[in-house]
Amino acid sequence: MRPQSLDEIVGQRQLLAPGSPLRALASEGSGARGASSVILWGPPGTGKTTIAKAVASSSGRRFVELSAVTAGVKDVREVMDRALADRDLYGLTTVLFLDEIHRFTKAQQDALLPGVENGWVILIAATTENPSFSVIAPLLSRSLLLTLEPLADEELGVLIDRAIADPRGLGGAVALDEAARTALVQLASGDARRALTALEAAAAAALAVPADESADEPPVITAELVAQAVDRALLRYDRQGDEHYDVISAFIKSIRGSDPDAALHYLARMIEAGEDPRFIARRIIISAAEDIGMADPQALPIAVAAAEAIQLIGMPEGRIPLAEAVVYLATAPKSNAAYLGVDAAIGDIRAGRFGRVPTHLRDAHYPGAKRLGHGKGYVYAHDAPQAIAAQQYLPDELAGAEYYTPTGRGYERIVAERLEQIRRILGGGR
Repeated sequence: MRPQSLDEIVGQRQLLAPGSPLRALASEGSGARGASSVILWGPPGTGKTTIAKAVASSSGRRFVELSAVTAGVKDVREVMDRALADRDLYGLTTVLFLDEIHRFTKAQQDALLPGVENGWVILIAATTENPSFSVIAPLLSRSLLLTLEPLADEELGVLIDRAIADPRGLGGAVALDEAARTALVQLASGDARRALTALEAAAAAALAVPADESADEPPVITAELVAQAVDRALLRYDRQGDEHYDVISAFIKSIRGSDPDAALHYLARMIEAGEDPRFIARRIIISAAEDIGMADPQALPIAVAAAEAIQLIGMPEGRIPLAEAVVYLATAPKSNAAYLGVDAAIGDIRAGRFGRVPTHLRDAHYPGAKRLGHGKGYVYAHDAPQAIAAQQYLPDELAGAEYYTPTGRGYERIVAERLEQIRRILGGGR
C-alpha cells in the first residue's frame, strides 16, 4: 500500500503543498546541482520512507536506500562512487535515502559530506530523534529540515478504507465495521504503518473464521477481532528517542504541578513501554530534592526508599512503591528554594566571588596551624545561647550574602521563622 507518488500520500499537507520544497525536489528533470538535501524528522509511520521513494520516482532519479542500523562508512563510499560515475557518464542523479541517520556515528556522518557538498547525491535522511542533537552541524547546515507530524484520525481512516478496497491491499476480501475502524485508528496513534499492520492481522483473523457458503457478503472485521489480533496498544516510546524525553518531561512537570493523576498516567506509560524502573526512580529522587525540598523533608527519604524497594523486589511489584512515591511527591507542598540557593552560590563562585576562608574557621588541628592564627577567636556553637554563635562564617567578600530564601509553604514555613531569628543573631557577628 505504499504510495507511488507525492499525490497519493495521506497526511503531511504542510510539506506537500504546491510550490513546497518537496514538490520542487520531486519535479521531473530536477538536477542534483542546486537541489537541497533533506532531513525528514518525525515519529515512526508518518511517511519518511514513502516521501523519499516518491521524490526519486517522480523525478526519474536513481534511488538507493541504506539503513544506518546495518550500513557503514564503506557502504556510504560505494554509493558515493557509483553516484559520481552515474552523474558524469550518464547524467543520472542519485537519491540516497538513509534511514535512522541518528544511529550513524560522527565519523559515519562525516563520510556523507563530500557527496552532499559536491552534489553527487541528493541525501534524504530520516530520523525519529531531534536532528539538532543527533546530526552533525555541517550536514545539518547543508540540508533542509522538514518536520513530519503524526497522522490525524481522519487521515488514518482514509488509509484504512483505501487498504480495504484497493487491489494492492485487501481488495474487498473483508469488510470493516465502524467500531473496528475506530479501534484501529485509536490503536495506531498517528502511525500509518501500525494501522496497516493491525488491519492485516485483524483481516487474517476474520478470514480464518469458517465462511458461511450461503452468505454473499465478505467476512466482517469487528472490534473484537481487532482486540484478538492485536494484544494491546504498543506505545510510541523509544527509550533512546524523543518520546522518551517527552514522557519523562511530562512526568516530572506533572509532579511539580501537583497533579497526581497525570503523574500516574506518565508513570504507567513508562512502565508499560519497558522503561528501566531504576531510571524512573532516579528521576523521582531528583524531583523530591528539586521541587519539594524543605517544604516537606520527608519527600526525599520516601523517594530514596522507593528506589531501594525497586532494587529489592524488582518488577512488576516495584510499580507499587514507585506509584506511592509519585503520589506523595505530587501532593506534597512545593519549594525549590534550596535548589535556587545552591545555584546562586555556584553562580558567585563561577564569577570569581569567593574569597579566603575566615581565619577563625580554618583547620587548627595540624602542627603549626596555631602559629598561623588558624582557629583563633572561633566560638563553638554549642557553647553559645540557642547554639548559634554570632560570628562571621562567609568570606569577607561575601559577608551578608543570602542564598537561601525559604517559602511559606509546608514545613518551610517553620524553617523561615527560625531562619529569621538565626540571621538576626548572626548579623551581630558580621
